[in-house]
Amino acid sequence: MYKLTTNTLIWLQTLLNERYGHLFHLYYLNSSTLVLCLPNSEQSIIFDNLQSIFYCSQSDFACQQWRPSAENFTAPIDDLISAPSATKLMNPLIEFNKKGATIHYDILGLTYWMLNRLEEIESHDLDNHQRFPATTSHAFRHGYLERPVIDEWLIILAQVIQRVWPQLVLKQHTFSIKVSHDVDRPSYAFTPWLSIGRIMVNELIKDYKIRTLVTTPYLKLTTRKQLHSTDPYNTFDWLMDVSEANNLQSAFYFICGRTDARRDANYEPEYTVIRQLMRRIHNRGHEIGLHPSYGTYQHPVLIKSEAERLKKICTEENIAQPFWGGRMHYLRWGHPTTLQAWNDAGMDYDSTLGYADSPGFRCGTCFEYPAFNPITQQQLAVRIRPLIVMEGTIIESAYLGLGVGDKALNRILKLKDICYRVHGCFSLLWHNSSLVSNELKEMYQCCLKN
Repeated sequence: MYKLTTNTLIWLQTLLNERYGHLFHLYYLNSSTLVLCLPNSEQSIIFDNLQSIFYCSQSDFACQQWRPSAENFTAPIDDLISAPSATKLMNPLIEFNKKGATIHYDILGLTYWMLNRLEEIESHDLDNHQRFPATTSHAFRHGYLERPVIDEWLIILAQVIQRVWPQLVLKQHTFSIKVSHDVDRPSYAFTPWLSIGRIMVNELIKDYKIRTLVTTPYLKLTTRKQLHSTDPYNTFDWLMDVSEANNLQSAFYFICGRTDARRDANYEPEYTVIRQLMRRIHNRGHEIGLHPSYGTYQHPVLIKSEAERLKKICTEENIAQPFWGGRMHYLRWGHPTTLQAWNDAGMDYDSTLGYADSPGFRCGTCFEYPAFNPITQQQLAVRIRPLIVMEGTIIESAYLGLGVGDKALNRILKLKDICYRVHGCFSLLWHNSSLVSNELKEMYQCCLKN
């Protein structure tokens, strides 16, 4: 059990104040009741059905549906909102009175449970990369993974707040896009000779690309101080061009360690060509971040060491940034060990929390939020920037396998539209090495258009 403590309430208060732009106060009335109030106001909002299930690391409980319009509320996406609950929903769910309002559903408990990923703690139902998969989650099992259920409920709570305190003007959020690129393979030239030989043979057999017999060894031999313009993985300037055309900033996350010979990158961040690439990214106003190597996710010391290595290189190259973030390699994540490691490494944000096997809202939100360690009951300095879509999840046969085309694009655009409807942030990961055809480039550009 990860019970409601004073620190839990402070974190929830911080979250609500950040979301709504006002200084609310939360206090614990008794074991089943929370009160949300404003200073110098006699009105309050009471949550009188707190559920212990939201303070446990498990997923085996029911989920119901609530219809906002039946109680004169406006739903942001669809007129049914998922309501995970161990008890039957009351009718009406929300009641108003002279003293304010009473909500008979534990919105704040759900928020705590989803955002702090309690169901993942000590889970043993993991995939072959030791990741908590989407298929294990409560959201997937009950059909709301592609809905930002926390944002939906907080929008309903905002409507309650405005009825209780009509004089308040709540913070208005604007839809945004965050695009990032894990630099697993910055250049074809870093591919080992043996692997290059296999690639050349495969391309000759499948596509009869005779020119690969010349171009592939040429790239390998000539990439020393800078990436070659014909390198199929060298899409960095193109990516920055597309971001700039859409008033966006790209973030490029570099691997800075070797903990798995097969799965980690075939480059060192100190290479002249990588330093030159980092300088070019920085000079164009884009972001450089960390992509900790495969074996680090349960080893805080290694994450800290790789973060320090990246920052050292950037200092040597006169690259200064106001904040530092990144994402774990292969989206490997052990909660809350990995989160605490990012915090202790002095990082400002992490953008790992999306699923590899299915797109959607792993944390139930598309808003960045302050991190909290439910085991130590401490709010952390690092922030969580949820990942909504990774291109490989949609395209690759190992996951959804939708390939390149309208079916895959429409799946991505649907999630983007959902983020738009709740005025949140659409966070998209697209690897620089996954743009090897004009069809892929057109698909990527379509994802960013207004």
